[in-house]
Amino acid sequence: MSEYSIRAATSADSAAVRQLVTGVLNEFGFPLESAGTDADLEDLGSSYIARGGWFAILEDSHGDPVGCVGLYPLSSSDGGRRTCELRKMYLRREARGHGHGRRLLKEAISRALELGFEAVVLETASTLTDAIALYTRFGFQPYQSSHRSPRCDRSFRLELSARSS
Repeated sequence: MSEYSIRAATSADSAAVRQLVTGVLNEFGFPLESAGTDADLEDLGSSYIARGGWFAILEDSHGDPVGCVGLYPLSSSDGGRRTCELRKMYLRREARGHGHGRRLLKEAISRALELGFEAVVLETASTLTDAIALYTRFGFQPYQSSHRSPRCDRSFRLELSARSS
């Protein structure tokens, strides 16, 4: 079995991440929204890192990306609380079912805490039942979002203050 490692992404990874995300979206019958919610894939550095967020890639022993996840800082619209959105958490089919999603999510939550975020929100589709089960195991709770990507019909939120103690 190949070894997989998580590493921080850079702008140079944008094309490979876009290809990975496009492949997974196509597998589930979702379109890539280049002018909308997926515009952040054009330049990971400016979309995530320069804004105070984070993006990581799960790669196999050959250095090929098989998964990714990002933390996208949101404006403090909820009483000054620092909130980020978990975005682009995708795994290629061959990487699923081996605990890599759990590993990516655990790393993302740890990074959110390190970066000083107080809450993590996410959007997903009801058809992604395995992902929803993972999020709820980590303590994410359904909540009513003020907006959603057209391909998403569920929103979840995790308060980090309970985890930091």
